[in-house]
Parts: sequence; C-alpha cells; structure tokens
Amino acid sequence: MDITVDELSSGLGAALTSARAGKDVVITEDGVPVARLTGVEGATLLAKLAGEGLISPPAEDRAVPRLPQAEAAKDALSSLLGRLRR
Repeated sequence: MDITVDELSSGLGAALTSARAGKDVVITEDGVPVARLTGVEGATLLAKLAGEGLISPPAEDRAVPRLPQAEAAKDALSSLLGRLRR
C-alpha cells in the first residue's frame, strides 16, 4: 500500500490496520518513497507461544527477591574495589 505524507495524517488508522495485517505501507513524498510502516510480530509471537502452552505469562508483577548470597558478594566486591582505589 502506498500513501502520501498528506494522506497519512488523515488515514493513519487505515495505514496501521494494513501494517497489522502484514502489509507494508510505503509513505511517499512527491512520489518518492521516504519511509515504510510495517507490523511488529513480537507481540503476536508471544501470544501464539502462550496459546500453544509453550510459555506462560507471570502469575503477577513482582520484584525478584534478593538472595543473601548476592548481598554478601556485592559487599565483598565493594570492599575489594575500595581497597584497590586507594
């Protein structure tokens, strides 16, 4: 689908619908192609994999708990760097 820059401002919804459907939308200015609008497959791929049961979304949004070993390693590294900088 080809669309001019002027048509794009009023027909953005139609251009996005075409891009979602997998069609390339070529944006032209004075008859010269200047940009291409294409759909993004990442979101549909994740939905497809979840639908096939290959991945599952997280049960809830939450922060990853910090392990005591990680805190100890961080403290040891900070101490070592402090001694090296002296």
